[in-house]
Amino acid sequence: MDGQTFFDALILGIVEGLTEFIPVSSTGHILLLGHFLGFESTGKTFEVLIQLGAILAILTVYSARLWKIAAALPSDQNARRFVIGILLAFLPAAVIGVMAHGFIKEVLFESPALICSTLLIGGIILLWIDRLDLKPRYTNVMDYPLWLCFVIGVFQCLAMVPGVSRSGSTIAGSLLLGTDKRSAAEFSFFLAMPTMVGAFTYDLYKNRNVLSVDDAAIITVGFIASFIAGVFVVRGLLDFVSRHGFAPFAYWRIFVGLAGFAGLYLVG
Repeated sequence: MDGQTFFDALILGIVEGLTEFIPVSSTGHILLLGHFLGFESTGKTFEVLIQLGAILAILTVYSARLWKIAAALPSDQNARRFVIGILLAFLPAAVIGVMAHGFIKEVLFESPALICSTLLIGGIILLWIDRLDLKPRYTNVMDYPLWLCFVIGVFQCLAMVPGVSRSGSTIAGSLLLGTDKRSAAEFSFFLAMPTMVGAFTYDLYKNRNVLSVDDAAIITVGFIASFIAGVFVVRGLLDFVSRHGFAPFAYWRIFVGLAGFAGLYLVG
């Protein structure tokens, strides 16, 4: 395993951590960047397994909040409803992810042009939603009704297509269903935990017989980089969204989508 591969893994891990929790598609970014870097991972496992770093980042930042919710479960109905809501929101992606795993990894992950298209289209949609004069009815994730949680989970399934963005689809769906921007982003944080743990566990299980020591080494590099970058994003994102909305991310998606198409045209 050469030094260039480790350097590529480091860069891709940083990009994963920086983009996982913002609505720009971390998977789309690392697949597209990996394409231009010439980075190849066994069974496309690197791109999924380094998400563990981002998972630990959000668990670290939200540890006190998570502990408070867990401690309140026996006596607090709102806490129990919130946990059930997160599980309901996770359910659609769990079912579709298992059923479509092979198609996602073997077909969708191998199409840079598709990723550029979804980045571009998603950016335009996110910009449109950000400019709508929506009237929020739900401003606290602890008060989200169960039906709302489930429908947000259905929106999350759109992110099975790389470039759509897990956080982007859940946030866009939340806003259209009546939430405010800050709580939409926060619910996306909480929903990321079971979703990403599930994706990590299932992908590791499916590829357990093909991963090598070299694979483990570059995944570790990407994981550490993803964790460090993810901590910074999680700590600052909610305040940023409260001040600026989602338009900056929409413009970034459009820029990356267009730059990706230009790169594909020039270098293939």
